[in-house]
Amino acid sequence: MAGIPPDGTGSGLNAQDLLLLPLGFAVGAFGTLVGAGGGFVLVPVLLLLYPEKDAQTITAMSLFVVMANAMSGSVAYARQGRIDYRSGGWFALSTLPGAIAGAIVVGYIPRRAFDAGFACVLGAIGVFLLVRRSNQGIVAPVTGWGTVRRRLTDASGNTFFYSFKMQRGIGLSAGIGFLSSLLGIGGGIIHVPVMATVLHFPIHIAAATSQFVLMFMAAEGTAVHFSTGTLHWDSSLGKAVILAAGAIPGAQSGAWLSHRVQGGIILRALAGALILVAMRLGLKAAGI
Repeated sequence: MAGIPPDGTGSGLNAQDLLLLPLGFAVGAFGTLVGAGGGFVLVPVLLLLYPEKDAQTITAMSLFVVMANAMSGSVAYARQGRIDYRSGGWFALSTLPGAIAGAIVVGYIPRRAFDAGFACVLGAIGVFLLVRRSNQGIVAPVTGWGTVRRRLTDASGNTFFYSFKMQRGIGLSAGIGFLSSLLGIGGGIIHVPVMATVLHFPIHIAAATSQFVLMFMAAEGTAVHFSTGTLHWDSSLGKAVILAAGAIPGAQSGAWLSHRVQGGIILRALAGALILVAMRLGLKAAGI
């Protein structure tokens, strides 16, 4: 239940918890590379590492790490000049109600049901990214009411042109805010594919702008978990801080790698990781 302190099985930090540092680094690097914050990798790992913790505690820990990761990644992407601040600002604002609601609702979901639902969401997104045809040709221009057009030149001199329906982006971001906070994944794992395929953002701009939105989205959910008492130093917050300490430099590495990896490769890597994690988590939910 929301507001009920997490289980007391964790009695403070120990030497083994330092192993969370490299895990945080890996999560930060890969999460920032794909613009997803890393929560989609971290949550299933935490579910496997801490089977005694409830879903609310796991998502609270993940959102704290995603928040730190997104802040670090946003700084790196800001230096690269790839964040669409005008669009990202509207998207971040629209996630606020859903992010708060999701952080509250997760307290009412049983752990096994959470595992199964999380596996289904990840698997569906992964399959979609694999089977969809990658359109590298000319996309028909978006027209009509609510259409905004963007021209963005990054720090390396690359210029990106794209257009999309602002009201569609705001509506989708509102729903993503709820689902991401509910699952503790920050939302980038959903937001990046949506921005790239539905709103026609260039993948590198989508990944960078998603990190900017994630910074606010994860902070909103984390604030709710602090207010309800879910995050405690002796059982969850200390571990989350160690993970975040690894994720911050990892995010810088992921942003650096984004300059050297093609957009199509990013999407395929994202899809493969999603399907593998979904399969493992689905087996766990089934008791296998």
